[in-house]
Amino acid sequence: MTAPSGEPRLLAISDLHAAHADNRAIIESLRPGTDGDWLLVAGDVGEISTDIEWALTLLADRFATVVWVPGNHELWTHPSDPLTLRGRFRYEHLVSMCRGLGVVTPEDPYPVWRGAGGPVTVVPLFLLYDYSFHAPGASTKEESLRVAHEAGVVCTDEYMLHPDPYETRDAWCAARIVETEKRLAALDPDLPTLLVSHWPLVREPTDVMYYPEFAQWCGTTRTADWHTTYRALASVYGHLHIPRRTTYDGVPFVEVSVGYPREWRGRGGPRPALREILPDLAGEPR
Repeated sequence: MTAPSGEPRLLAISDLHAAHADNRAIIESLRPGTDGDWLLVAGDVGEISTDIEWALTLLADRFATVVWVPGNHELWTHPSDPLTLRGRFRYEHLVSMCRGLGVVTPEDPYPVWRGAGGPVTVVPLFLLYDYSFHAPGASTKEESLRVAHEAGVVCTDEYMLHPDPYETRDAWCAARIVETEKRLAALDPDLPTLLVSHWPLVREPTDVMYYPEFAQWCGTTRTADWHTTYRALASVYGHLHIPRRTTYDGVPFVEVSVGYPREWRGRGGPRPALREILPDLAGEPR
């Protein structure tokens, strides 16, 4: 369902992967339908800092408000990136860059969308993962990683996403959860939320992945009830490269990934575009 002409919309997209020329063309084509449109960017704009800045600069110039959350690729310290910062220090650099562009980050006050479908508090989340989405047959992080290595299914994060100054990525995740829960608890209880994260907040979306061992790099069980506890009108995420809409406890979960060119071409449909989240959640594939 399309918003009436002139009515601002809350739109979303993720996993733009700007290093790919065909995806770069998609980024260049993204435009608002009205002067008041907001855009949620749910991570994985790219892995090279200059690509990330280029894409967010372009989008910030076009949309009334851009809200960004990091994905795992933004947090990589890639050998070809002139930015050599690691872990939290890299993240803080990206937050500073976004603030210079006027882009809202998880470190900023949560904005309130007051257009059609609102008011709703838009909550950009940066939480990472803690390996608790165990691989089949595993009951601990160590077992899960062993299963993944034996299957040859290992996320590049293990080599490029550094947790500095934390000892591990799951320790960084734990710190992010504690900090974020404090902010969520302080929100206006009379307003619903729109939760925006790169990684899905519940495990169920990972159940359809071709390689189930990869789920351990896709979230944490500690957020399994956040969509109900924090009054979510919807949850927007990316990472899996499986764009669709599902529903848990009556709450729509919308994956807005573009993915790699070989993936979106293989779906046989039109080239990926922005997903309308508000004013209407209808029309998404179930």
